[in-house]
Amino acid sequence: MNEFDLIAEIKARAPTGAGVVLGIDDDAAVLQPAPGTQLVATTDNLVAGRHFVDKGDNAATAEEIGHLALAVNLSDLAAMGATPRWCLLTLTLPEADSAWLREFLNGFLALAAEHHCALVGGNIARGPLNIGVTALGEVPAGKFATRSGARPGQRIVVTGTLGDAAAGLTLARPPGDPLRERLLQPVPRIAAGLELAEIADALIDISDGLLADLAHLIGELGAEIHCNQLPTSSALAEALPDDRERWLLQFAGGDYELLAVVANDAKLPAAVGGVELTEIGRVTDSGKIECLDAEGKVFETSESGWDHFV
Repeated sequence: MNEFDLIAEIKARAPTGAGVVLGIDDDAAVLQPAPGTQLVATTDNLVAGRHFVDKGDNAATAEEIGHLALAVNLSDLAAMGATPRWCLLTLTLPEADSAWLREFLNGFLALAAEHHCALVGGNIARGPLNIGVTALGEVPAGKFATRSGARPGQRIVVTGTLGDAAAGLTLARPPGDPLRERLLQPVPRIAAGLELAEIADALIDISDGLLADLAHLIGELGAEIHCNQLPTSSALAEALPDDRERWLLQFAGGDYELLAVVANDAKLPAAVGGVELTEIGRVTDSGKIECLDAEGKVFETSESGWDHFV
């Protein structure tokens, strides 16, 4: 099996989506955005041994890798309040392994179909395992969300629950475990992003970690985070009953939930896009992020989030 055999297998499984004038099989794709919309583009890549475990009993499966590769990009679209439309896939593979590719596509294309995101092109090469994805979405003209807009007094809110992904990695959970699923098969909060974009003054997804991504939102401002308000799944509470041990993981990254700041007088819904929305703190003018326990005392943490070069 060679490069073109692999491409033919991908093409045979990738349905053509709306707005695809020319898709897989040419030098580039030709796409037609809907009238009155603007294009939102993002790209990310997964490196074996860096972004997922690739060796040993706890190695990620090809299907998990396929899901994760697309999910991290769709999460970026969610943070912009965009609707996914198209994606491109770049695969660097150690060998032309059709069995691995089929399993990878099971994860990748299932998530793509769920969000009506058509695979329209990409590239395949030989080398150490590396997966690159570019995702394209649409927003009504001028209606995209951004990271800027934080001001003192705003409320800090987050979707879903925090800490499951870090627990799935730290505790080395097996396939099928809910904590591992949150690590390797996160749910892009597309519907939540569309709703949050209407009420948030600034929006971001939590990829690098709660505190790290909050810092991107508030810039030179400060924040107070109430640790006892951090939303916690039943799986995480069961695995780590100790609050303080659990908080450390909830500051870590990989959950791909959405983090937003909203006006103090904004009416907050209990849920957005079918997922719970929780207020966890306030923006301040202190110039620093403080994490407070239930008694209002500062909880010290050295968790600074994910760094791609550390």
